Amino acid sequence: MPRYDYVLLDADNTLFDFDLAEHKALGLTLAGHGIPFTPEAEQTYIDINTALWSKFDRGEISQGALVVERFSSFLRAVGRAGDPAELNRYYLSRLGEQGDLLPGAEALCRALATRCTLAIITNGVSSAQRGRFARSPIQDCISHLFISEDIGFQKPRREFFDAVLHDMGISDPGRAVVVGDTLGSDILGAKNAGLDAVWYNPKGRPARPDLSPVLIAANFDQIENFILGRGV
Repeated sequence: MPRYDYVLLDADNTLFDFDLAEHKALGLTLAGHGIPFTPEAEQTYIDINTALWSKFDRGEISQGALVVERFSSFLRAVGRAGDPAELNRYYLSRLGEQGDLLPGAEALCRALATRCTLAIITNGVSSAQRGRFARSPIQDCISHLFISEDIGFQKPRREFFDAVLHDMGISDPGRAVVVGDTLGSDILGAKNAGLDAVWYNPKGRPARPDLSPVLIAANFDQIENFILGRGV
């Protein structure tokens, strides 16, 4: 018997290869606006974007401000002129075209879907996330897609998870588990909502003493075996 009836899966860098999607979309965006796509420029954007999304997770910046500020800060950093709002629109369109999964993610979803109800729970821009999901090979085995922009709250806010549980009709939180790669949004969010959490941690990053996932998984096989009750 599976340990859980419902599996709430993070999207980026849990199922989807966000690093690859970002690389492709940013390259197309910069090339389309006459800005050299160099490794240094890419890393500058990544550093800015990562810091801003961390601020978003902490509730320190709105998503609308974030998606424009990342390109405004990037243009200043590389000494280029341009319209950050237009760069963002173009980037999100290109990002929505990228449906690449991490190796093994499709097999994991198909195995879990035979015994559990699956949902994707993600912070992000709705148009881009829905576009990527629609282009992925897993849409037939995942019945729910929850995006922070649509809900009005982001992970790790309890309100985000309350909306997910309500919409899915989950009355017993003990029958649901969160699976994600980010401590500050996925695992902390599960704790805030009283849910079990599996931390997908293939890079062996250090844990946080205030968070206690039921499993720290180095690979998808460990996640599958644990959730389906086969041990680890």
